[in-house]
Amino acid sequence: MDFIKTTEQDSNYEHLEKMNIIELLININAEDQTVPVAVEKAIPQIEKLVKVIVHQLNQGGRLFYIGAGTSGRLGILDASECPPTFGVPHELVIGIIAGGDTAIRKAVEFAEDSIVQGWEDLKVHNISTKDVVVGIAASGTTPYVIAALEACNKHHISTGCITCNHKSPLSLTAKFPIEIIVGPEFVTGSSRMKAGTAQKLALNMITTTTMIQLGHIKGNKMVDMQLSNNKLVDRGVKMIMNELDITQEEAQKLLNKYGNVRNSIKKFNDES
Repeated sequence: MDFIKTTEQDSNYEHLEKMNIIELLININAEDQTVPVAVEKAIPQIEKLVKVIVHQLNQGGRLFYIGAGTSGRLGILDASECPPTFGVPHELVIGIIAGGDTAIRKAVEFAEDSIVQGWEDLKVHNISTKDVVVGIAASGTTPYVIAALEACNKHHISTGCITCNHKSPLSLTAKFPIEIIVGPEFVTGSSRMKAGTAQKLALNMITTTTMIQLGHIKGNKMVDMQLSNNKLVDRGVKMIMNELDITQEEAQKLLNKYGNVRNSIKKFNDES
């Protein structure tokens, strides 16, 4: 089957410059509403990758996201949220972007075209067969990402991907591909829009499901979250109050003594 890059096809809308503000907003929103449907169709693929990730992390492995531009930034965003949300080490989920940290805020010209730098960037982290590497590229054609996954395959490291084109070179390279076909963008080729939204939804699903499977959620609460601001401390106190049926003052004392919600609940129950 010939590879068709639907993310680069012409928008379904013409003469955007002639639309007024409300027309633009309504039409963008109409396109956005198609994204969850496309993600739903990819759930079986997402499930396969998550099973691999859970298995590897249970064996002491790590999860790597690697991408360029918007895709790379989304991977870094998802990785950076895991420690505060789930209380896991910063080294458990790692986001890598073509061009390095500079590229998080400002595009680095031609960084995504390198066919050697992706693997070099992974090697900095002593990548091993315990780990899982997920390439993120809306187009599915980014050389930096594809070459990195090819090197991982060669070294027997589990690979997945998130892309928005069917049968792309990246999909064919990854052992566990996720293809979320969102179709043409509202602004032709602007894959930070629907494609970016689709990638963000998939990343949310991957890490949240993985962390629940690894035991970092109790009931529906973030019992391992880092208490890094007053809002989160207050949330932690309320969790303890509700779980143990105790006063706010008692919950606060437990939290102060044991440092996080899970330990506070466990120690209270052990001593009761």
